[in-house]
Amino acid sequence: MSDKTRFAQLADAAERYGGYSLDNYAVIRSVAENLATGFCRFLGAEGKACVHLVPPQGAWSPQPHRSGAFSVSGSGFLPLGPISFGLAVRVSRTGDWTRLVLTCTKKGHHVEVAIAEGPVFDIGLPLETADLDTVFQRLHDHLIRWFEDQADLYENGDYGGRSIGFDLIHAEEDIS
Repeated sequence: MSDKTRFAQLADAAERYGGYSLDNYAVIRSVAENLATGFCRFLGAEGKACVHLVPPQGAWSPQPHRSGAFSVSGSGFLPLGPISFGLAVRVSRTGDWTRLVLTCTKKGHHVEVAIAEGPVFDIGLPLETADLDTVFQRLHDHLIRWFEDQADLYENGDYGGRSIGFDLIHAEEDIS
């Protein structure tokens, strides 16, 4: 039998949970930041900012939202579980952006990445350049496929829908 009070036992369990929730957030935030900076380089968008971390739901603008880009933002007690975030991706030369929503789940020594209404894949930990390049290619392929599918539907007499997990906006000013 333990000499600890029930409250001390509860506090110990909550502290352990809190430590893991901070670790989970740190790992997923690192993945998100690497995806945002690396995907812009991967796209080669001629020196302008082309990817920002944005909230996964609700209003957004193509600019860095820092910690506000994560689904756990504003929750007093940091939950331990999957975390979502948005990637605002510049998709035109004239200021059009789309939000791609991703949900990450840390599973041992890898992170499962799920694109909303799209593929699910794993990234090993620690992050490796080759793994990130594979993710960038999958993100690129997903975006290309959506635009091509929508254009093909229109060409064949159907407008299709926006059910791919991201939406489009136009930003009048050049946000770098």
